[in-house]
Amino acid sequence: MFFRLTRASLVMSVCVSFAGTSFVTPSLAHDSWISRGGLKNVAGEWCCGDYDCPVLNYSPRVTGAGYQLENGEVVPFSEAMPSPDNTFVRCHRPDGTRRCFFAPKPAS
Repeated sequence: MFFRLTRASLVMSVCVSFAGTSFVTPSLAHDSWISRGGLKNVAGEWCCGDYDCPVLNYSPRVTGAGYQLENGEVVPFSEAMPSPDNTFVRCHRPDGTRRCFFAPKPAS
């Protein structure tokens, strides 16, 4: 009986683990390359934690001061880091303020 219960528990754990990986969001992929790179902002803070570096679903407006986001925030060019996959990514703190910003490298 103990063996069956343990085996059933193991099967259930595997199913739950597999189901959990089926719902991975695109932001996890960016958390991965950002985390793996050990990337920090100009203040020395780590750029990411769990689920806090989503890809922007639009291209910010380029102004003389930097990248203007839909929420009106302007990210100075000096604070934008190169995005290795050519996407715009905004990492944020738990309070929603910007921690890091990644932008595609300008065309040469």
